[in-house]
Amino acid sequence: MSGDPFSTDGLSDPATAKRNRMNKFMKPMMAAGVVAVIALLPVLLESIYLLHILIQTFIYIIAAVSLRTITISGQFPLAHGAFMGIGAYLAGMASKWLGWPPYLTLPAAALGTMGIGMLIGLPFARLRSLYYAMGSLFFGIGVVYIIRAGGSLTGGYSGLTGIQAMFGGSKLAYYYLFLGLTVASILALYRLEFSRIGNNLKAIAQSHQVASSVGINEIWYRILAVGVGCFFAGLAGACYAHYNTVLSPASFNFMATLWLVMYVLIGGINSFAGPIVGTIILILVPEFSRELKEYSPYLSAALLLIVAYLMPKGLVSLPGVVISRYLERKKGEKSTDVSGN
Repeated sequence: MSGDPFSTDGLSDPATAKRNRMNKFMKPMMAAGVVAVIALLPVLLESIYLLHILIQTFIYIIAAVSLRTITISGQFPLAHGAFMGIGAYLAGMASKWLGWPPYLTLPAAALGTMGIGMLIGLPFARLRSLYYAMGSLFFGIGVVYIIRAGGSLTGGYSGLTGIQAMFGGSKLAYYYLFLGLTVASILALYRLEFSRIGNNLKAIAQSHQVASSVGINEIWYRILAVGVGCFFAGLAGACYAHYNTVLSPASFNFMATLWLVMYVLIGGINSFAGPIVGTIILILVPEFSRELKEYSPYLSAALLLIVAYLMPKGLVSLPGVVISRYLERKKGEKSTDVSGN
């Protein structure tokens, strides 16, 4: 027995407790297995283009998961693509004009984006629901206009060129570096969400008045959520800058934010794995058929409608729905057999 007099371990069903222990052990093992398979993909893939697509997928997974981190506080930002752009341009300008190497520009861009996000989040912290979404949308549009008006500093409409590459033409090095950054970002954000901070953010989302009544500082936690989300958005943007070595304001406009939102919603906004699943499906699936890639925006919109009506919890819930339907069917067949006998 546990030494804790208030422990309920002894009251739980032994089979349930054993299942919970197995699940706690199996989930990390399965995640490690998936990462190992992904790490072996370059050995199996002969296409440099597919390697390029996987590298881009890693970047957008970081951005999509960080967007969801902000949403667990009950806010829905529409400027995440712009924050990714801030990180990209901070890294690009530091690389081009200051001569900083990538190992300095990546953390500097992430921290700079975090600082800007928290400064902007301060006046926005009292806004909620639609008003917060609209305020962040206008801010994101303003960021793009500022970049375009930056002249030679940002490259203006023509874009910023001359950014240092990390590894020259070696996509394999980019692949493993960005895979490592993606795994580290996912682990950090997962730990945050299921920590006391994450629980407080979820409490604020449920009812900010009740959360405030028990001593949770709503404004501080909302600003913190924005800061953390912007840190990883800036990191994703910096990775994008050093990988592509050329930046354009059009890459971080409202459509970029809209794609990130679709990754989160289609994958499943209520699940931590949702943005990961949504990003992988919406980026990789069209690549298997070049004919489908042309219609990718229409297919994504159709998929969003299907998910909204048939799978409100997102594509991440599909295995559970299938298993549940199968068990219900088997249970119905057994009931029919018993009644028949």
